Amino acid sequence: MAGKTKKMIVVEQEWKERLETLLPKMVTARGLSATADQLGVSKATLGYWLLKLRINVRRVAVGPGDTLTIERHGEPKEDVQ
Repeated sequence: MAGKTKKMIVVEQEWKERLETLLPKMVTARGLSATADQLGVSKATLGYWLLKLRINVRRVAVGPGDTLTIERHGEPKEDVQ
């Protein structure tokens, strides 16, 4: 991966977490627009960061009574609020 931009580094320092772990949690819990707003960046910038960091965003339709589990291989499970 190429180096991070100055704004990426500032956001990591403000949130005290690497973007590689912060962004998937925030996008899953809040969505793209709300995440961009909360981080103080445009949706285009957030999209660029996701591409740069190789973070894939997928949409899944879950019907009534269905559940969805996301697992990270090699890492402990973490609840997304």
